[in-house]
Amino acid sequence: MVNQSVEHTKLSKLELRRIFSKRITRWPDGQPIVVFVLASNNPVHQRFSKEILKIFPYQLDRIWNKMIFSGVGSAPIVVKDLETLLAEVRNTPGAIGYGENIAEQGGLHVIEIIR
Repeated sequence: MVNQSVEHTKLSKLELRRIFSKRITRWPDGQPIVVFVLASNNPVHQRFSKEILKIFPYQLDRIWNKMIFSGVGSAPIVVKDLETLLAEVRNTPGAIGYGENIAEQGGLHVIEIIR
């Protein structure tokens, strides 16, 4: 899901992997991408990482830590639960997050994942 300010309606799994690994930091219109995630031990985060991104959660943690410690980037914003994640994405321009069984709602767009 993305904030309503994001014009994308479709993203490939590769694009999602690059966004969530913080390799893509801006949307095509130049707007900064703000990534929200659940904690690495959260079952929803683990399923999203493994099934959609095709990467283990510990591998994402390593990528984020390397960026932080080398000074070339920052980690995504970790939130405590799905409700908080939804609220943060809804209220943050350029934001992206994930969840299970999320429907279109005010302030949020559900994006289609293409191959």
